[in-house]
Amino acid sequence: MSNQLQGVIAAIATAVDETGAPDCARSTALARYLLANGCDGLNVLGTTGEATSFSLEERKRVMTAYRDAGLPMDRLMVGTGAASAADAVALTRHAAELGFAGALVLPPFYYKGVPDDGLVAYIDTIVKATAQQPIPIYLYHYPQQSGLHWHVALVKRLLDTFGARIVGLKDSSGDMNYARDAAAISKSFDVFPSTEAVLLDARGGAFAGCISATANLNADLCARAWKSGDTAALDAAVTIRKLFDGKQLVSGVKATLAHIHGDPAWARVKPPLAPFAAADRATTGAGYDGVRAQRVA
Repeated sequence: MSNQLQGVIAAIATAVDETGAPDCARSTALARYLLANGCDGLNVLGTTGEATSFSLEERKRVMTAYRDAGLPMDRLMVGTGAASAADAVALTRHAAELGFAGALVLPPFYYKGVPDDGLVAYIDTIVKATAQQPIPIYLYHYPQQSGLHWHVALVKRLLDTFGARIVGLKDSSGDMNYARDAAAISKSFDVFPSTEAVLLDARGGAFAGCISATANLNADLCARAWKSGDTAALDAAVTIRKLFDGKQLVSGVKATLAHIHGDPAWARVKPPLAPFAAADRATTGAGYDGVRAQRVA
């Protein structure tokens, strides 16, 4: 296995059609746009991609669409975690068969307070089931949503147990002390915080990059920060991210994609998410346009 993912990775949104089904054509078109406009890679079907709101078959259909669209699979990771180990296995196997560069695995998120042994058994099930096509596994740490922690001692245990199959972690906790402690476990263990604000630290070697929802909107600015240390571009990128402080991030990103691309269909979300409020659409759209109107040297 080789692990080549680094830099600016967008947690790409998944378009939804009028029936609530995934709109694969729109989704893959956005993927191509982001890869051409600053993203080093994409995280498909994560939280921003509304993965857990889609059925198993819908998730597999979206995954297959990325391959069939001829996108560079070595630049894409995909969310395969599920409450059911069997579903996680099915999704991770499918990701491996399609050639995704990595599988991003949430802990099984329904039962809370489970022992580490149970989480190790969950990963063991996935690892053994994909041994013939050993796709690299990234742990997805988002305790505010999953209710479970890939805490540092557990991560060390997983690395000791499964070795090179566990290659990194996405940290959406917002706890930078945790992210730094996780990154310090091993030089070969890649940690991606969920905000582009860390990109200059990442350039210095602290992290492998970022996996950000708002990179759907500011990838070009993030790329300038990552590739050349452009602080003005990073400030603009972070300003765009802050437009969503205190607001619903996923529906906000999708509403802003609709604004940017002139395509109202992008504003659709799956239940239980609800469309971005009209007042929030107005303020974030104006804020985004204001940032883009400023000349960033």
